[in-house]
Amino acid sequence: MFEIFMESVQTLIDKSGFFNLTFSPYGGQALMLLVSFVLLYLAIGKKFEPLLLLPIAFGMLLTNIPNAGLYHTLIFINETGHIDWQMLASSGGLLDYLYLGVKLGIYPPLIFLGVGCMTDFGPLIANPKSFILGAAAQTGIFFAFFGALALGFTPAEAGSIGIIGGADGPTAIFTTTQLAPHLLGSIAIAAYSYMALVPIIQPPIMKALTTKKQRAVRMEQLRPVSKLEKIVFPIMVALIVSFLVPDTAPLIGMLMLGNLFRESGVVDRLNKTAQNELMNIITIFLGVTVGATASAESFLNLKTLGICLMGLLAFCFGTAFGVLLGDLMYVLSKGKINPLIGSAGVSAVPMAARVSQKVGQAENPTNFLLMHAMGPNVAGVIGSAVAAGVLLSILKV
Repeated sequence: MFEIFMESVQTLIDKSGFFNLTFSPYGGQALMLLVSFVLLYLAIGKKFEPLLLLPIAFGMLLTNIPNAGLYHTLIFINETGHIDWQMLASSGGLLDYLYLGVKLGIYPPLIFLGVGCMTDFGPLIANPKSFILGAAAQTGIFFAFFGALALGFTPAEAGSIGIIGGADGPTAIFTTTQLAPHLLGSIAIAAYSYMALVPIIQPPIMKALTTKKQRAVRMEQLRPVSKLEKIVFPIMVALIVSFLVPDTAPLIGMLMLGNLFRESGVVDRLNKTAQNELMNIITIFLGVTVGATASAESFLNLKTLGICLMGLLAFCFGTAFGVLLGDLMYVLSKGKINPLIGSAGVSAVPMAARVSQKVGQAENPTNFLLMHAMGPNVAGVIGSAVAAGVLLSILKV
């Protein structure tokens, strides 16, 4: 009886996470658990994009617990390039099943549905020139794409890395799952980290590329936008963009459907559900499962360092090009456009617009740039989705 007891104890020890915790290569699961603790601290202690960074960090923690069997990379990334349904049925864990929403491209468009319900497109409709500023800020995507190619990444991997420059997490995830799913953990964490650091990264660039006089410019109040315009706009954008770049239809289509819910005024229940309950549920599933892809084998390598570096450069260049085009529009408008709103052309809604407001108000306390900056900000969301569609149409096999 004692021998049976000792064998049971030994079996329990052999299968425990403590006994199977790996410390290599480069630190293994032990180091990844420490990384997850750091991300949890940033989410909770520093409030850096907590709605997504917290579930991502906890998903990373869960996937690096030895023998937990919550997520299996081989089900989704294998020689066939397709989901191994047989392995999923026989040994799939909780996070494997939830990850299907990421792998099949379901979660990111549903996030866009909620974003559309929460976003006012009025400033963009009132000032169509905002589209140009939003487009300029997407140049960082293509800068990072060619930079990643120069570093030795494949074209598909480079396309996924470049999308980080759009500062749009769902678009980065949607693109990466189709082009380079093995990089999903690194790209998602980089994208959301830089989104959280918008208030830190952008102001120095904005100040370096503008003068005190430019930053103090007060812009004229935007014209009122009619309800008819707000209803027609999402319908036309969905049609035009989807016809031009069909690969972006899932993102643009859901974004515009959400905005139509908001502006039509006839589906209040659907509007509230999409921007609250549905958005919150999908955010939890998306964050935890994306974090689960950040295993020690896929995350602890030189590629991750290159992804973080190119993602940061992409974001900085996107901000810079937006401000530089704002400088040009300042000159062409004879001082009527504040170039700071160009920095809001990245897709971090509405954080980037708030940064434009904050920097402008620091120079002129009577300045109110928020609504003006929301135009390029919304245009940036559309622009990053279009850029993703272009990359997918060219690079997707």
